[in-house]
Amino acid sequence: MSGEQTIQVRGRVLYLTADPELLRRQLEGESLRWDPSMELLDNISTDEITPGWVCYHHDETLGRYALVGLRGGLVGPDAIARGGFEVVVSGQSKGCGSSREAAPFAERCAGIRIVIARSIEKIYAQNAQNIGLLLSTDFELLRRIEAGEPIPLDAFTRGLDPISAEIVRSGGLFAYNRRRLSGALRPPQIRTAPRPMTLAEKILAAHAVRDAASDAIGVAAVAPGDAFFARADIRFSHEYVTPMADALMRRALGEQARIADPGSVYLFRDHLTFLGQVMPEERRRMGLLELADGLARTQEAFSRRHGLRLYGESPLGGSEAICHNAVVEDLALPGMLVIGTDSHTCMAGVLGCLAFGVGSTDMANAWFTRDVRVRVPETVRFVLRGRLRAGVTAKDLILHLLAQPFFRISRGIGKVVEFAGEGLRAMPLDERATLTNMAVEAGGFTGICEADEVVVDYLVRMRGLSREAIEARIVRGDPDASYLETFEVDLGVVRPMVATPGDPRNGVPLDELAGPVRIDIAYGGSCTGGKKADMDMYAAVLRAALARGMRVAPGVRCFIQYGSQHIRRYAEERGYDRIFAEAGAEVIPPSCGACIAAGPGISRSPDEVTVSAQNRNFPGRSGPGKVYLASPLVVAASAVAGFIASPEQVVGPIEWPA
Repeated sequence: MSGEQTIQVRGRVLYLTADPELLRRQLEGESLRWDPSMELLDNISTDEITPGWVCYHHDETLGRYALVGLRGGLVGPDAIARGGFEVVVSGQSKGCGSSREAAPFAERCAGIRIVIARSIEKIYAQNAQNIGLLLSTDFELLRRIEAGEPIPLDAFTRGLDPISAEIVRSGGLFAYNRRRLSGALRPPQIRTAPRPMTLAEKILAAHAVRDAASDAIGVAAVAPGDAFFARADIRFSHEYVTPMADALMRRALGEQARIADPGSVYLFRDHLTFLGQVMPEERRRMGLLELADGLARTQEAFSRRHGLRLYGESPLGGSEAICHNAVVEDLALPGMLVIGTDSHTCMAGVLGCLAFGVGSTDMANAWFTRDVRVRVPETVRFVLRGRLRAGVTAKDLILHLLAQPFFRISRGIGKVVEFAGEGLRAMPLDERATLTNMAVEAGGFTGICEADEVVVDYLVRMRGLSREAIEARIVRGDPDASYLETFEVDLGVVRPMVATPGDPRNGVPLDELAGPVRIDIAYGGSCTGGKKADMDMYAAVLRAALARGMRVAPGVRCFIQYGSQHIRRYAEERGYDRIFAEAGAEVIPPSCGACIAAGPGISRSPDEVTVSAQNRNFPGRSGPGKVYLASPLVVAASAVAGFIASPEQVVGPIEWPA
């Protein structure tokens, strides 16, 4: 595409309509014309564009399966390519969910050249730019496409920072970097004068690459909108993504390409550890289990080839750790810049570092250069006042915040979500990590908290680091820094919450649910719900239930899964494993799992209902059934009740925070 000044669309336009009949007619050959009254699907997640099982492929085969997870199940294999579609159109929040670059890559391989949506999620947008998929929120382009007009390439660069615009003009990130590394172009210099900065801005300023040739790092100041490459302290990926990033790096840079500073690169075998226990027979017949197992083998070979630390499977069962839990427990430190090939990389922001998810192309580039491109985001600050009431948790708080208009209308896309205030400082670290983990569910760039004594104590205890060394790393925002918005949050008004199926932003107070919601599955696990504090909560409710002669309700399957071997040892030392087993819960070793439909706890049919402590509930995320999100307290209480319920309804008041 480099050198093209205009784009001529000769293929068809696919409108992802809320009316399934209109969608079916298009797939069968009818072409629609743009009508502003047309109701388009909102919140099309990357799970719908490329369901988890599709991502066992990591090459052009992905194009066969573009959009096969779309709600309604109307898009079959090869439907997009066979239909001759070059433009795909949808409503708000296109590409929400995980950072998987497989989603835009599948669309591109299926023949899609242009994506038009009312709003586009940050990670999806960057991944699309990296591979040459053109994006726009300008619906007037549809009139011009229908009229057969050539569309200027500049129509797809308006509003972009200079680096992103040049990547679009170059046809993708690797083409851009070939020009950059050859000296054919130079990123613009950062010329922002010293100014008060937020916590995130200060970390980015300290990591900005002034000159790649001389390895000069750090500038006096940055401001929202500044674009540059930043030096990453930690780069990590997992078996779902490593093979694709490896293939991209070798394709772009040659078989001899080597990773720069391999000691700061980490790999994880954590996402598909238990896939063999739950993969349906029809997908096994498609050879997908062998493909998935092949991802782990490819990653292991990649680890050996480059001398990288691989967090693999544990002899105790499961994985050593889910990547996000391990990064907090073992790797990240205050003030660092951390990137990972997973949207929940932002969980590490609980330590006062800047951590965010990137796609396969960005990671492949960062392996070679140590750098990642950034555009300084605006920061939204939530100042937490007071304390949460007994029985109310950080999960309730984040579901309460996500349901606010600011996030519901997609204003959070691409923003840093900073948490502060005495209410935050009163929370244990694990509860704060729930907030930073789920900042991405608002479309946020990342979540972050300023490090304090709680963080210092944690790192001293977990890693044996000196208090002085940790304190010297702490970065604090300036008191007079500017924020896009600042919200004061009275923690005392937050009630137990659930997010109804379809989106984590569908939060409602638990006591406003219409009638008892019967459940089939209660899942307590994932990076969000598998921490030590979460285990405390599951155990508190189930211990109280046992004392009353109650167990998991008949007909309900309850699963509790640890986030790491550290967390497993913590739970076993306290006897929680015995409580879980006696109450009728199935305990699962550390790994990702049901959260990504890759382990015990997934639904098997559309009529099954799950209440889960995980972080997202997009359609198809954890099987074909309906998923409600809730706190660990509510998950455990619901398992005993057989319907979504608070502990108070089932076993009486539970003192939490403890």
